[in-house]
Amino acid sequence: MGGHAIVLDIGKTMSKASLWSPKGELLARRTRANLPSAGPGYPALDAAGIEAWLMEALAELAPLAPVSAIIPVAHGAGFAVLRDGALLQPPMDYELELSTSEMASYLGQRDAFALTGSPALPAGLNLGAQLHALQSRHPAAVSPGVTLLPWVQYWAWRLCGVAASERTSLGCHTDLWYPAADTFSSLAKARGWAESFAPLRQAGECLGTLLPEWAARTGLPETVRVHCGLHDSNAALLAVRAHPQIGDLESTVLSTGTWFVGLRTPAGPIEPAALPEARDCLVNVDAFGRTVPSARFMGGREAELLLGDDERLDVPADQPALLEAVPAVLEAGALPLPAQVAGCGPYPRGKGGWPARPQDSIARRAAVGLYLALMVDSMLELIGSAERLVVEGRFAGCEVLLRSLASLRPGQTVYRAPAENDVSYGALGLLHPELQPAEPLQQVPAFAPEWVTALNKARTVWRNAAGAGENIA
Repeated sequence: MGGHAIVLDIGKTMSKASLWSPKGELLARRTRANLPSAGPGYPALDAAGIEAWLMEALAELAPLAPVSAIIPVAHGAGFAVLRDGALLQPPMDYELELSTSEMASYLGQRDAFALTGSPALPAGLNLGAQLHALQSRHPAAVSPGVTLLPWVQYWAWRLCGVAASERTSLGCHTDLWYPAADTFSSLAKARGWAESFAPLRQAGECLGTLLPEWAARTGLPETVRVHCGLHDSNAALLAVRAHPQIGDLESTVLSTGTWFVGLRTPAGPIEPAALPEARDCLVNVDAFGRTVPSARFMGGREAELLLGDDERLDVPADQPALLEAVPAVLEAGALPLPAQVAGCGPYPRGKGGWPARPQDSIARRAAVGLYLALMVDSMLELIGSAERLVVEGRFAGCEVLLRSLASLRPGQTVYRAPAENDVSYGALGLLHPELQPAEPLQQVPAFAPEWVTALNKARTVWRNAAGAGENIA
């Protein structure tokens, strides 16, 4: 399909709208921090605020190029409820708290991990838990006559008026999907949710054209095609696999943002039983319906908790100093312990904490970069990651993280993805399958041998300190 395209990326922390040429050139981008919102008795996703921003962003992008298509991507732990062609009430935020009785009731109904590939997660990270909580608190909100949409397809519907569901969104730790059978789970069917979800469509499929109200308020033509869209981590996977260095070869993509998600593409299908459910491993479904063993933790959130909002790991000018601080940090044993967000990641029972928090900002940030690398290293072992590792997203500019991974994982070639080769570029690839990234992946070197030795010793100490029987050394 020819023409310029806009990719709408609704993350947990940020919303982005980016304009791309048919040759895969990023022409412009607009961003907005997502703000807290509230529904009736629960924290909500800021649907109204995002929509108001999106109207303005599209109006700013419209004059820059002749836009012919829009495709959305979003995180997978959200859904919307429609009744009579309108949003019934604000979508839930996955950080809602379920009562003890709500959670106990839900856990007693969910399918086995061996069938869904969805681990039992805290709060509303399983989409089924959100549906259960909403139905128990507001029965009319999940009742016959409503239409359920994954969060990403809500935005496609809002732009073109056509309701759809899609596999990558249903197949990412929702408890609602059987990846191998390509159908809704027994839980989803028994509760009546399966029949309420909008019809299944393909991620790259055109659902319709831009609604007149959006055309009038943004200046975009009504002929703009609106495509179904997909789960953001799966879009990152598509972006990396577009590189000739990767293609269909054995590889793992580490997508970094609020969540760090590792997705391994093996030679054949994976059985969920081969993964340790209790350590935040899961089975995703890619844009073509294939199973993808995955693991994750809230890396971006944990970095924020450890450092605050003002200290960043990816400031280009600081990278040499951060690298120089590594030996002293390792010698001091100044590494945070897992996990800063309880119940998630490869060490869900970890108590967190920071035994020797450095006073110096450079040393402190270097320590957090090392911590993230140790968490990722554990995560990758759990899913059998081998051969090639590609890091993309917000933390791909963190040299301590990348150099540490190249040092900790000598059997893998570690690459950094170009900044523009991100989630949005992966979604664009569904519209322009022939595209290849303009910049190649950059191979990341390991540390000097003496640093590697110190890092491996620190890993042993750190894993022992993680405790709770969760060592994977």
